[in-house]
Amino acid sequence: MEAFHYEALDSTGRTVSGVVQADTARQARMQVRAQGLLPSMVDRVDSRARAQRAWARSISPTELSVLTRQLATLLESGLTIEQALNASIQEAAVPVVREVLTGVKTEITSGLSLAAALGAYDRSFPDYYRALVHGGEESGALPTVLQHLADYLDARQALKQKTGLALLYPALVTIVAVLIVGGLLVYVVPQVVQVFQHSKQELPWLTRALIAVSDFLRGSWLYLAAAVLGGLGAARLALRRDAPRRFWHALLLRCPGLGPLVSGVNVSRFASTLAILVRGGVPLLAALASASRVVTNTVFQAAVEQAIGRVREGASLARALEETRAFPPLLIHLVANGEASGRLEQMLERAAFLETQALERRLAVFLTLLEPAMILVMGGIVLLIVLAILLPIIEINQLVR
Repeated sequence: MEAFHYEALDSTGRTVSGVVQADTARQARMQVRAQGLLPSMVDRVDSRARAQRAWARSISPTELSVLTRQLATLLESGLTIEQALNASIQEAAVPVVREVLTGVKTEITSGLSLAAALGAYDRSFPDYYRALVHGGEESGALPTVLQHLADYLDARQALKQKTGLALLYPALVTIVAVLIVGGLLVYVVPQVVQVFQHSKQELPWLTRALIAVSDFLRGSWLYLAAAVLGGLGAARLALRRDAPRRFWHALLLRCPGLGPLVSGVNVSRFASTLAILVRGGVPLLAALASASRVVTNTVFQAAVEQAIGRVREGASLARALEETRAFPPLLIHLVANGEASGRLEQMLERAAFLETQALERRLAVFLTLLEPAMILVMGGIVLLIVLAILLPIIEINQLVR
C-alpha cells in the first residue's frame, strides 16, 4: 500500500485534509467517500513531500508520549509493527499524528526498520528516541523499551509543566507591575505634578527626577519600545552563533540562584536519557552521543563531548564525567558504583530521580525568594512615586504655616 494525501469537503462544507493508505488513487478516493467526505484532491505522498510536511509540522511531546505508550501496549499484545501502526493510525485524532504514522508505515513497508523509518521524521522523533527504538529492535525487547520510553516522556513532560506553572505567577506579577508603574509615570504623574510646575516654588530633586522620567517616557516610548524589540532581536541573532551562546550559557551557570536551576535541569535530563538508553541496550558511546543532544546548555554539551572522547580512549564513565568538572559529585559517585556493580542503568535512574527532586526543591526555594523580592521592588518604586508627589505638598503646607 501507498500513502495518499487528500483534501475534501465535509457535510458542512468545511475543507478537511488527511492521509489514507491504499493501493491506487481510486481506492483512496473510495476510502475518503466512505468517511462521508467529498474528495477534491487525492495525491500520492512521495518521500520528498513527506519530508517537507514533517519539517513544517511535528508531533507534540504530549501526543508523542501517548503514541509511544499505545505502541508499547499493542506490540506487547502480540501485534506486528505494521498492525500496531495501523491501529494507531485509526485511533489518532490529530491529523499530524495520522499523517506521520502513515508515512512511517510506508517506509517500513518499503523495507526499512522502525528506527530508520522514524528518521524521516526527525522533528517528531528526537535522536534519543530513535536510538532507543534501534536498541529495542536489536535486543528484541522493543515493547519493554517503548514502555520505559513512555514513562520517561511522561516524567519529562510533567517536570516541564510543573516548571512552567511555577514560573507563570512571577511572570504575570512582573508584567502587571511594569504596566502599573508605566501607567503611573505616563498618565497619573503628569496630571498630579502639573499643579506644582506653574508655581514659583523650587521642587524637590526627587519630584524633578520623576517629572523628567515621565516626560522621557511620554515623548520617547515609541523609540524605547523599538530599542527593546531591536535589542531582543539582536540578542536572538547573536545567540545563534557559537561564541556568544557559550558565553551566555556560562554566565547563566554563574548567576546566583539561577545557575543551580540551569545546572539541575541539564543534569536531570542527561541522567534520565542516559539511563533509559543504557537500559534499552544502546551502546554506551551511542547513548552518550544521544544524551548530549538532550541538554540545552552548551557548557554541558561540551562536557559530554569531552567525556565521550575519554570513554572512547578507554576511561570509565565516572572518571570521564569527573574530569569535565561540570557534573555534581552525587552523579559521579552513583555512576562509579553502577560501573563497579554492573548496575549502571539502575544507578543512573537513581541519580536522575535524586537530581529531579533536588531541582524541584531549588525551584521552590527560588520562587519563595523571588515573589517577596518582586513585591519589595514594586513597593519601593511606588513609594518613590508617592514621595515625589507628597514632598511638594508638604513644603507648601509648611510655607502656608
